[in-house]
Amino acid sequence: MQLALNEDQTQVLDFVDSLARPFQAVPMHDVSLALESDELDEALAENGFLDVMAVEELGPVTAALVVEKLARLPFAVEAAVSALVRPLIDPELPRPICMVEEGRTHGPVRFLRPGATVVMVGPSGVRSFTAEEAMIGAAQEDTLYAYPVAFLKALPDTMVHHDADVSDVMRAWRVAIAAEAAGLLAGALAITVTYVSERKQFGRALATFQGMRHRLAEDQVLTNSAYWMAMRAAASGDAADAAMALHHAQEAAKRVCYDYHQFLGGMGMTLEHPLHLWTYRLKLLTAELGGRGAQGMAAAQALWGS
Repeated sequence: MQLALNEDQTQVLDFVDSLARPFQAVPMHDVSLALESDELDEALAENGFLDVMAVEELGPVTAALVVEKLARLPFAVEAAVSALVRPLIDPELPRPICMVEEGRTHGPVRFLRPGATVVMVGPSGVRSFTAEEAMIGAAQEDTLYAYPVAFLKALPDTMVHHDADVSDVMRAWRVAIAAEAAGLLAGALAITVTYVSERKQFGRALATFQGMRHRLAEDQVLTNSAYWMAMRAAASGDAADAAMALHHAQEAAKRVCYDYHQFLGGMGMTLEHPLHLWTYRLKLLTAELGGRGAQGMAAAQALWGS
């Protein structure tokens, strides 16, 4: 695995940075539970940033880099599945794409709305259908998701079957979530560091207190390792690497979300500060694909078989 970005990857990420620059800050006076931008979504699709995996010189690592970079933004955008999973199923699948596990269809589904493509993965194979309004129940209004979510209350009688390998799709799905979580971890860390560097107590910035500096350093280590494990999984194409990358990202999310809300004190429990736009997305991702326990089992099975 190459640890340094090549010229093509650097150029792609520079373009993503330029495109995303207007979306790096939370709109003034916006205290929404989740932020979306049709303009950002359309720009990503039109400029081909969600299709970089299909370019031979770029491949899945560059796709994972794009996903990680976009997840640092306060805006939630359906990029991870489109960039890393859709090419394995059907590159022409209409977006947004919502992933669900067969037998686990009762939880919140990210980006679910009428017209979305729902991809169901499980023992019956890889199948998809277009979500209709009658199939969708509204999200609970009192629950913080920081993603646009809804619930599937019904499934269609027929679905489109795709000639895709279930294990390969599951591996790519884990890489996609791990890369997205890595970006969320980085975004949450950055906004927390900014706050504790500016907020003063006893005449000193909070970030100058040794106890907080130690914990921030540990959180930085967790964030860095989540990034590198996600990139390794994207590069290797190995099922065990993918499971371990997602396991570590979900474990790291549990730790850092606690730290960051504690560091911000009362402000961290309000919508006035946008920390929730990262940490509550992370909290939802910790339950994806069965959570940490399921990733540990998947890693063990990939390494040592059943």
